[in-house]
Amino acid sequence: MESILARALEYTLKYWLKSFTRDQFKLQGRTVQLSNLEINGDALHASLGLPPALNVTTAKVGKLEIILPSVSYVQVEPIVVQIGRLDLVLEENDDIDSSTSSCSASTPTSAGRGNGYGFADKIADGMTLQVRTVNLLLETHGGARRRGGATWASPMASITIHNLLLYTTNESWEVVNLKEARDFSSDKKFIYVFKKLEWEHLSIDLLPHPDMFSDANFQEGSSRKDEDGAKRVFFGGERFVEGISGEAHITIQRTELNSPLGLEVQVHITEAVCPALSEPGLRALLRFFTGLHVCLSRGDVNPSTQQRSTEAAGRSLVCIVVDHVFLCIKDVGFQLELLMQSLFFSRTSVSDGQNTKYLNQVLVGGLFLRDTFSRPPCTLIQPSMAATSVCTPHVPEFGKNFCSPIYPLGDQQRQLSCGVPLISLHCLQLLPSPSPPIFASTTVIDCQPLMIHLQEESCLRISSFLADGIVVNPGDVLPDYSINSLSFNLKGLDITVPLELGKPEYTSRNRDMPLASSFAGARLHIEDLMVSDSPSLKLGLLNLEKDGACFCLWKGQPIDASQKKIHAGASLISLSLETCNNSHGGDSSLVEPSGLWKCVEMKDMCLEVAMVTADGSPLTHVPPPGGVVRVGVACEQYLSNTSVEQLFFVLDLYAYFGKVSERIAVVGKNKTLEDIKNESLGGTIMDKVPGDTAVTLVVKDLQLRFLESSSSDIQGMPLVRFMGEDLSIKVGHRTLGGATAISSTLRWERVEVDCADTSNIFRHENGSDLTFPNNNHLDGNDDRQLRAVFWVQNRRIYQSNSSTLTVPFLDITMVHVIPYSAQDIECHSLNVSACIAGVRLGGGMNYAESLLHRFGILGPDGGPGEGLTRGLDQLSDGPLSKLFKASPLIMDGLRENGSSEDGKDRSLLHLGAPDEVDVSIELKDWLFALEGAQEMENRLIFHDSEDSYREERSWHTTFQCLNVKAKSSPKHGIGKPSRKHKYPVELITVAMEGLQILKPMTQQGIIANGIAENGILQNGLPERRKQIVDKHGGVGLEVDIVASEDDDDDAMVKWMVENFKFSVKEPIEAVVTKDELQYLTHLCKSEVDSVGRIAAGVLRILKLEGSIGSAAISQLSNLGTESFDKIFTLEKSSRGNSPFSDLTTGNRSSHLELTVASLEEAITDSQTKCAALATEVSNSVSSAELLNNVKQLNEKLESMHELLNQLRTQF
Repeated sequence: MESILARALEYTLKYWLKSFTRDQFKLQGRTVQLSNLEINGDALHASLGLPPALNVTTAKVGKLEIILPSVSYVQVEPIVVQIGRLDLVLEENDDIDSSTSSCSASTPTSAGRGNGYGFADKIADGMTLQVRTVNLLLETHGGARRRGGATWASPMASITIHNLLLYTTNESWEVVNLKEARDFSSDKKFIYVFKKLEWEHLSIDLLPHPDMFSDANFQEGSSRKDEDGAKRVFFGGERFVEGISGEAHITIQRTELNSPLGLEVQVHITEAVCPALSEPGLRALLRFFTGLHVCLSRGDVNPSTQQRSTEAAGRSLVCIVVDHVFLCIKDVGFQLELLMQSLFFSRTSVSDGQNTKYLNQVLVGGLFLRDTFSRPPCTLIQPSMAATSVCTPHVPEFGKNFCSPIYPLGDQQRQLSCGVPLISLHCLQLLPSPSPPIFASTTVIDCQPLMIHLQEESCLRISSFLADGIVVNPGDVLPDYSINSLSFNLKGLDITVPLELGKPEYTSRNRDMPLASSFAGARLHIEDLMVSDSPSLKLGLLNLEKDGACFCLWKGQPIDASQKKIHAGASLISLSLETCNNSHGGDSSLVEPSGLWKCVEMKDMCLEVAMVTADGSPLTHVPPPGGVVRVGVACEQYLSNTSVEQLFFVLDLYAYFGKVSERIAVVGKNKTLEDIKNESLGGTIMDKVPGDTAVTLVVKDLQLRFLESSSSDIQGMPLVRFMGEDLSIKVGHRTLGGATAISSTLRWERVEVDCADTSNIFRHENGSDLTFPNNNHLDGNDDRQLRAVFWVQNRRIYQSNSSTLTVPFLDITMVHVIPYSAQDIECHSLNVSACIAGVRLGGGMNYAESLLHRFGILGPDGGPGEGLTRGLDQLSDGPLSKLFKASPLIMDGLRENGSSEDGKDRSLLHLGAPDEVDVSIELKDWLFALEGAQEMENRLIFHDSEDSYREERSWHTTFQCLNVKAKSSPKHGIGKPSRKHKYPVELITVAMEGLQILKPMTQQGIIANGIAENGILQNGLPERRKQIVDKHGGVGLEVDIVASEDDDDDAMVKWMVENFKFSVKEPIEAVVTKDELQYLTHLCKSEVDSVGRIAAGVLRILKLEGSIGSAAISQLSNLGTESFDKIFTLEKSSRGNSPFSDLTTGNRSSHLELTVASLEEAITDSQTKCAALATEVSNSVSSAELLNNVKQLNEKLESMHELLNQLRTQF
């Protein structure tokens, strides 16, 4: 029996040890002692289920002692193997083929495996292993060596385990005798071995790669920092975790012939604590995990070519569960704390001998990231505090029934993960990477609602860590020819951005503006965010099936690595501003939404991107040079609330984000990638842009509200409301042989602009005030407080198939062909076709002037308002000023023929005036309503929610069609030499049809008390009579204007009228009464006055009053009064009493007022000059008598100014 036991041990030791001979095996009683042994790396690799990209380069045992039980109990009691120290080195393979040949040569034969479950196998499975110390060194490369910088190489991990114990149990993980443990497999079709692994102490140290010390950039001293303050260069090693204890349940499944079938390892760790990790240590830790990820996911590994794969189980499952993870990063001026709950990681593999499928799962039950250095401490990332519906964890289809269970009594993985995880990741990968159309990897990420607080300094540090640590070069993980799929689902996201305007670096300029202090931060809320990246996606927005350039993306076409499709969407995206009265320094602001002002809300947002390379090669650069790109953006509803406070705060927020982005770009700059950047900048610009691009924007419902500023209510009352429906914009370019064609299409179905009523008090012509009661029509409804000034009445076209076609408000198409070379300037053309239909304009210039005053654009004196002045100063000094700076169209160093000075063609676009122009602008069915105080009075009395028949209550002008065509000269005939056009446009044709001026029809039927003359009311409102307008009547005009052909050196084009046509298709009848004409004249005079005052205000806003003169500004302010008085004055009337005599009452007072105003302006100017002169005299070395005379003159001017004010008050 002893000899049989000795041969069994010898057989087992030959399998596990290298160059083991029987002479080394000497049994002394029941003890065997061996020393300085080397373990077979391939056998260890196959038994532990290590990844194929890892090699066991070193496995040494210092001292090994085997303790045998008594011969009579050898079937019941285990053999104990005690190891003093076990040294292991695992290294990633850079060249799989070379490692395969070297490993296969040293792999021992295992003839016993697969020949039955004999005595030696039974005692080997029942052994108990005790290891005092395990030293494991893990070295991964992660593609860092290809980047050319040893400083950035992935660090090595040194894992030390003390008091490791591995023993055999039954299926319930209880210690029993070996016979009972083997009885479980007696009635099964498989052989099961259950083992339990325990250890008392585990520590992980990160060590610098040896190549780092040979790097030229390496310098000792941990205090060395880069330009952005980050410690990147030096890393001398640091302990990551220490004092971890845990256990593992191991299930081994074999066939009845003892062939390996399955291996399952369930590791459970109660807590993993890293109390203090420095900044260089965190950067090294991120690089280590990146290298480990690349090592586990490399697609260039073929397990079937490795000899050790025959010894490994066909199915393996490694699962690690950590109940609590705590990581603290401490450094000078920086401290972060990361807490994770219920961290679950599993890696399942299924192999058929030729191909292997891997399923990786990562589940996180809870996640908290805190910045404890800031005051007060701030939670950067945490789960949402809002109540969410309880649901079952989502598992993708490829993750269901992926592998048959190895542990026979149930799925331990399901038992360890309870509840819905905060973050779940499922990734399916095939090795070796298959050729398309089979996906090499499929990844699904699901995330529950999260809350993120963007603290500036913390974000800068974190972005620096991620930029340095998580960098993977293309081709490191999967080959370029492989295709992959990614899906990311986030149920909710709340991002809070605090902004303290007291700090000078947060504002766009130094200013004293108390309005912008109403807000303290911004919050972005997103619901149901979904992002997918897969070449097999179905993109409905782009409508690729009707795009000929995207034929390879059509349904049924094979997919490959040359294609890329992205779909992103969210059910709700809202941007809210946080007021100052709400606490914004912690988490309480995220819970209480009462202090939030929702300024932007977008519903059902969708983004779709499709691209493909031109030659079918793998798509490695985005966008693909010379390829096809399609981008589509759609929004079901866009709502916006804007006020002056909100606008200025958003500008400050925009400036703040710009400065932070610049800092992030600095801290995220990777010096080792400069060569790659320089390589990307090489070549011409036309070699980098796609050959065919199209961008589409679709908005179904658009509502913009500009709110009035109020100290008590920051949301205020709406001043302007803009509404639009069915907006579609498409812009694209296509590269031709020697030119590029840029096309644009704009289609807009319906638009409406409503403005606030300037006042509820209107003044009659006789000067009396008329006040309307504040009835229910004006309370609590924006429609009762707004007045439509621009709206669209769409016309329907009935087709032969009984369907209707709606004429859109705006339909614009433009095609611009630009040649690459100046020699092909004749190919430079511009075609524009625009149609604007159904426009209705209400109100007038008087109403527009009152709006400008109410908006603060014009001040009480007619000049720029105080708010507008501050806003213009802010815009000129703020970040938006960079957007309006012109850039040169042609770069320096170009010759006249378009080539560069060095003789190389840069293939730049030479912009200039097009040689061929064809522009057509058509205005259809327009109407202008001229409304004054009386029309507004009638509107308040006869208020209608739809504002129907509004134009019939006022004077209005309408025309059916106005067509403006501009084009180059006609093409030259046969035999005529072609010439370059002198001017881009040489012929302009303006044609108008159906011009009519109509008087109000409902005005005569209304008396002072608001009751119709016939006394009939409909629904409480007077009866309205619809005016019948002849659509075919009116006046027609047509004018042809051509450019002069005279050869003149003057650069200005000279125009001449070539043809003029006036037509009337039907008789015209003009009937007007004296009162109507008098009212129309008064209305026109008021409108002209408003136009003059607005023009004067605009000139003062542009600061042109100095060049134009104060007298011209004064004449513009009284433009209507002076012009109409000269026409209708009583003294110049040759027919006696004029019907407009009432209008001239008070003309003299108007002239007197104008004279007083001019005198007042002259006195004010003299006062200013006197003040400047007094200042100059006081600074000079002049006599005191001269200074006194100037002061006396100034006092006299002030007294004259007071007398003028009294005179103005009296008359």
